[in-house]
Amino acid sequence: MKKVAIILTQGFADWEYGLIAGAGGPFYGLNIRFFAPVAGEVRSMGGLTAAVAHGVEAIPGWAPGVIVVVGGTIWETEDAPVLDDLLLAHHSKGGTVAGICGGTLALARAGLLDDVRHTSNDADYLHRHAPGYAGSALFRPEPAAVTDNRVITAPGTAPVGFAAAVFESAGLSRDAAEAFRRMLAAEHAGEEGY
Repeated sequence: MKKVAIILTQGFADWEYGLIAGAGGPFYGLNIRFFAPVAGEVRSMGGLTAAVAHGVEAIPGWAPGVIVVVGGTIWETEDAPVLDDLLLAHHSKGGTVAGICGGTLALARAGLLDDVRHTSNDADYLHRHAPGYAGSALFRPEPAAVTDNRVITAPGTAPVGFAAAVFESAGLSRDAAEAFRRMLAAEHAGEEGY
């Protein structure tokens, strides 16, 4: 199984990384480590303070198979960290790059969404917050994660499908990743109004 690096920023979205970290390591044997633009404390949208021991500059030396960029409030501001070089270098060396919700903006700003099928919160969201984004012809208005050429994207409302896609990219079998997705979707199966 591959290593998975999860990048948290100030204002990170609590629901977007939890399934990857909470199930990926304990249940699927993934090696998961957290990183931040600057090592130290980051505070989530929900008020959780996390002490992140590693800055993003340590990611290449750790050599993960997958880099996950978690969404959050910072990505829509001028304070958003610039991860272009890190993400492009990782992808060019054969690694997978994944972004959910605001995390897709980091991928768009790096040009990683220009030539692959992808999704996000909506197409206009990418245009508004990622100057230079040129992938609109390949945007898919999907409610679940989209994977193409080692790039995984998802809207913020799809943490289950996103986690399953990350797990599969990290070496979990397709059947096991699908079983994970079905298990977490089971409570909504057959219910009216969903």
